[in-house]
Amino acid sequence: MNITKVPFGTYQDKPVTKYILTNDHGVQAGILDFAGLLQSFKVPTKNGGKADMILTSENLDEFTNNGFCTNRLIGRVAGRIADGHFEINGKEYQLEQNEGKNTLHGGTNGFYSYIWDVDSTNVTDNEASITLSLTLTEDMDTFPGKIHVTATYTLDNDDNLTLKFGATSDADTLFNPTNHTYWNMAKASAKTVDQLKLYVNSKNHLAVDDGKIPTGEKLANEGTPFDFSTPTRLGDALEEMASTKENGFDDIWEVEPSLTEPVATLEDPESGRKMTLYSDRNALIMYTMNSDDPAVYNHGEVHPHLGLAMEAQTLSDAIHHPGFGDITLHPGDEKEYTIKWHVEY
Repeated sequence: MNITKVPFGTYQDKPVTKYILTNDHGVQAGILDFAGLLQSFKVPTKNGGKADMILTSENLDEFTNNGFCTNRLIGRVAGRIADGHFEINGKEYQLEQNEGKNTLHGGTNGFYSYIWDVDSTNVTDNEASITLSLTLTEDMDTFPGKIHVTATYTLDNDDNLTLKFGATSDADTLFNPTNHTYWNMAKASAKTVDQLKLYVNSKNHLAVDDGKIPTGEKLANEGTPFDFSTPTRLGDALEEMASTKENGFDDIWEVEPSLTEPVATLEDPESGRKMTLYSDRNALIMYTMNSDDPAVYNHGEVHPHLGLAMEAQTLSDAIHHPGFGDITLHPGDEKEYTIKWHVEY
């Protein structure tokens, strides 16, 4: 196991550093201090090379000059908050509304907008880890309270990459972060995710309004393109979604939280590369990169369905739906969340 670090450009005239975690099998995770961004997740190939499991670029500008939040940490709250408005203990709060009347992904100054501090790196015989931290105030992101967040990435010799979030606040606030990485382990031989097979441990997805805000209704997956209860070729599901306004998925699945049983798997039958996702929360938001607008993505390619974002979190807009889960963070408390990816190659 080892960790190396290299320069990775500048953001707003400040240097950005890439930390490369490598295990004894040659699996590598590259993490930027900018946005806690998972810049690469490489595995050995059968011909002795390496393949990236995720969409990536060696140019920082190609991450910052698009609207896809590519591979970044997202928060304080991932997804949408209806009307940018909520209430805790009878007190009302108004947030920045950065997507129409709603708040999306923590607003324009959320987690993804900052260079994080690197608090520590650690290497043992079996794992390598990096801990990043960020402190945000209400003046910075419009959420109430001063929040201190940590994000620890750990790569181990069992080919797991684990992300652990932690947060404390000096006032009532919200905390529901995620990682917004786009996956396509077949990218070397395929220009879309069509050939990948997806499994999701889910029976329901959420009904949403025109602004992608949950109505509160849960819809059965069975008999619909949302049913991935057995490994399903993504191209077949996307073909069924071709006539929709989205031309793909940008939706919320209710999943069975587990750090021991898969929440989802994504695999490329041709190469044998596979990712298994574990999460201790009850939602998986998946977005199939439906736009072909070069203004929002320019990693050398521009076309729909190039990658699949798999965002593990608590069900979207949970603050307005008591049955969706508790995302409130109170003074004196600490919230911790875990996402784990296991790779096979």
